[in-house]
Amino acid sequence: MTLRLKLLAAAATPALLLAAVPAAYAATAHPDTARTALSGDVLTGLSAHAVRTGAVTSTDRISVAVSLTSRDDKALDAFVAQVSDPASGSYGHYLTKSGFAARFGRSDADVRKVTDYLRSQGLTVGAVHSGNLVIDATGTAAQLEKAFGTKLSTWKDSASGRSFYANDGAPSLPGSVASLVSDVSGLNNRVQLRHQAPDTVTPHNGPGGGYTPAQIKGGYNVSGSYTGSGQQIALLEFDGFQQSNITSYDSHYGLTSPAPTVHKVDGGSGSLGDGQVEVELDIEVLNAIAPAAKITVFEGPNSDAGEVDTYQAIVDSGIPVTSISWGAAETQRTSSNINAVDAVFKQGAAEGLSFFAASGDSGSDDAGTGGTSVDYPASDPYVTGVGGTTLTVTSANAWSRETAWSGGGGGKSAVFAIPSWQTPVQKSQGGGKRQVPDVSALANPSPGVSIYSQGRWGQVGGTSAAAPEWAGFATLYNQQAAAAGKSRLGFANPVLYTANGTGFHDITSGSNGAYSAAAGWDFATGWGSYNAATLATKLLSQ
Repeated sequence: MTLRLKLLAAAATPALLLAAVPAAYAATAHPDTARTALSGDVLTGLSAHAVRTGAVTSTDRISVAVSLTSRDDKALDAFVAQVSDPASGSYGHYLTKSGFAARFGRSDADVRKVTDYLRSQGLTVGAVHSGNLVIDATGTAAQLEKAFGTKLSTWKDSASGRSFYANDGAPSLPGSVASLVSDVSGLNNRVQLRHQAPDTVTPHNGPGGGYTPAQIKGGYNVSGSYTGSGQQIALLEFDGFQQSNITSYDSHYGLTSPAPTVHKVDGGSGSLGDGQVEVELDIEVLNAIAPAAKITVFEGPNSDAGEVDTYQAIVDSGIPVTSISWGAAETQRTSSNINAVDAVFKQGAAEGLSFFAASGDSGSDDAGTGGTSVDYPASDPYVTGVGGTTLTVTSANAWSRETAWSGGGGGKSAVFAIPSWQTPVQKSQGGGKRQVPDVSALANPSPGVSIYSQGRWGQVGGTSAAAPEWAGFATLYNQQAAAAGKSRLGFANPVLYTANGTGFHDITSGSNGAYSAAAGWDFATGWGSYNAATLATKLLSQ
């Protein structure tokens, strides 16, 4: 993944002094030569699945995102728990960006220690992001190898034939710098996030296939009095879209949604690819549910550094609700990369931001290895994981029934312990681990949702449709809460679990493979889908 922003300012320091910083660092700041490895920052077992083809060309330029450890992670956890608990007097009292940086980010001196080291190795330092926890840098492969004490090799995946590069060993840093760093994203580009929707739409004659905005809103009891006016939604994307397709969709359904704003991170994703349908699906579903909301599409490169940077750009923006339809199995990532992304979500939670992520379209076997596994970031404790259902509506567009969709992702995390707000519904199969999904919504491609993409009408499903369906509800709720003088939804999971099923369609039939839907919370559908009117009333009363 990749990403870049701009924030580093050197104040009024003479140019000659600035130029001397790396040299001074090398000469005096770190007489210690001992290096500390970042052990979770390397892909293991590559030779079993890929063939090494050589070394990365020394002059190739590569971008990295250097993640720093929080100043006090335990205190941050406690703070997030308090501001997200409706029973707490601190509920809804979120931090500003500057407040987060002052309380939990690294000090300016710590940041300077890391940036001075990077410059001393010849790297170009880019943005230091809000929160003082992510630093962007670029350099040649040779400079990165020297800075991080590792070698970069080229590989070819045995199954897909895709070429990629990866660091041979764990990166290392001088001890006093390593103590501040949790991850260096960008030293490999093996895993590319997949979008949780088909690569192409299922074509048909006219817009008659897939549920319309009226059917989606009717099925989930979305009132016409709230449209998302005055609200903002962010979309995380690794591909682009064509506004002409969005305009065709809006025109057909009589929507007057504002055109999305595009925020390109680290240069964006490049030319349009097979993820275009994903992006247009996300936008059109949001327009269907919250037509007056302002959408910002954060488009970044599909790499681990790009992922960290794009999430950080969203948090930097302060946009209250984000829909995420891209992910990969937990087992396909490095532990330090997961930790780096998790830290960004935690900052977002402290600042009152909501994240809704698709749980995957491979049922209970997200990795496709014949066992059980879950998708990340849906499994992150600071993200609301959204599973999939098959929704049936009446001729009057009212909810009729709903079952678990066989493709909806769900199960137990292999990474995260079960959070305190989820322990009341802890299942014996969960083994004390984070349970996914939290909620669910329409995802089955039959009927799917009606969209206009790539110049034609089609019906598309997947939990990529379910995530924006929930992000749309959160946006409408935020509008209603603002009108009532209440706090926005913020980090949604604690308050959704406090609702204890009130305001949800409890789904009790169907399965996603290893797990079956049942009364109450389950691994196939979480709490179920939302009844917008009753859930909003419940949340406003807490």
